[in-house]
Amino acid sequence: MDFATRAVHAGQEAEPATGATIVPIYATSTYTQSAVGEHKGYDYSRVANPTRNALEVQLAALEEARHCVAFASGLGAEHAITGLLNAGDHVVVSDDTYGGTYRLFTRVLERFGLASTFVDMTDLGAVRAAVRPNTKMFWIETPTNPMMRVIDIAAMAALKSPGQLVVVDNTFCTPYFQSPLALGADVVIHSATKYIGGHSDVIGGAAMTNDDALAENLRFLQKTLGANLSPFDAFLISRGAKTLHVRMREHEHNAMSIAHFLAEREDVAHVYYPGLPDHPQHELARKQMRGFSGIISMTLRGPESRALEVAKRTKLFSLAESLGGVESLINHPARMTHGSIPKEERDRRGITDGLLRLSVGIESAHDLIADLRQALDATIDLAGVNASRDTDDVGDPPDPDRIPDTQSEGAPTY
Repeated sequence: MDFATRAVHAGQEAEPATGATIVPIYATSTYTQSAVGEHKGYDYSRVANPTRNALEVQLAALEEARHCVAFASGLGAEHAITGLLNAGDHVVVSDDTYGGTYRLFTRVLERFGLASTFVDMTDLGAVRAAVRPNTKMFWIETPTNPMMRVIDIAAMAALKSPGQLVVVDNTFCTPYFQSPLALGADVVIHSATKYIGGHSDVIGGAAMTNDDALAENLRFLQKTLGANLSPFDAFLISRGAKTLHVRMREHEHNAMSIAHFLAEREDVAHVYYPGLPDHPQHELARKQMRGFSGIISMTLRGPESRALEVAKRTKLFSLAESLGGVESLINHPARMTHGSIPKEERDRRGITDGLLRLSVGIESAHDLIADLRQALDATIDLAGVNASRDTDDVGDPPDPDRIPDTQSEGAPTY
């Protein structure tokens, strides 16, 4: 079945007792047993719940994985995945990564003897140099957060040795635009809070794999750590996932238009979006991804106060944490999502005080551009340029051949 059909139907069989078309919210903590050890597959909802199980089947189908394990948050899923490791192990981590991931590795896991090295994974030589005899995992975000670097998943998978795992955070692309398992990843992680849920009304996470033993271990950790997704949240994420393919096309279309608009302004120093031809990994993105998604980062000309003022002046772009909802958001990474990273480290990675990250929603591209234009124009005296070069155009639309209406099962065509 094509992606759109899987999104709507996978794991969504009619409820057998009543014929309810939509999977119910099974709001129960426990299940009545006919005798000790005799039950209908469920005994306690921390271990398994029918609503959560239906979501896991649905998300596994979208990622073309045999297994999905759902968690209460993306970080809950990350913690469980790192629970596959032992004290004394070492992880090579993408150096441009979400601040919460950085905090988990540096302020929690290091206290338990799990070492990590942060490295620019667009440089395979640097990755090779970071590998130690005790390296057990490669932790990849692609595109990265917030600098939108694209990491070659297949090349990273080719670097691993027996006993090592490649983990890919696919949150920014979603399964609609990227299939890490088909490229050699062992585990795929999602913050389902973002595009999969899609409506900024739920927190959740998921880990997918084709490895039966890994899945069994992740389910043990799900049960043991207790970072379980509630049936209510599972219901909301499942409902959102059914329209993922429709929303992602709109997110990308709008982001492409906005990226072209921003690239034409003299008061914008840099635009970070893999869909632009001048992006350093644009060709890799075209090969590895089926679309460029809806996240844009930009560095403004002028002092930090200008970036803060632009973030405050937008009206349709809400100043808020998170991303991936139908509404557009603007974020100041240095003070918000990546504030847990020391300033010297942020500056080294390019997460300067003049950087803003946009989560482009599905509103009218014309209206979103008008909103950004008024905020940028109102602060242009701080930019040190006379005028912007942008026009009233919304920018060139994406190539329609890059976003098929339906997608076939199996590995993507590169």
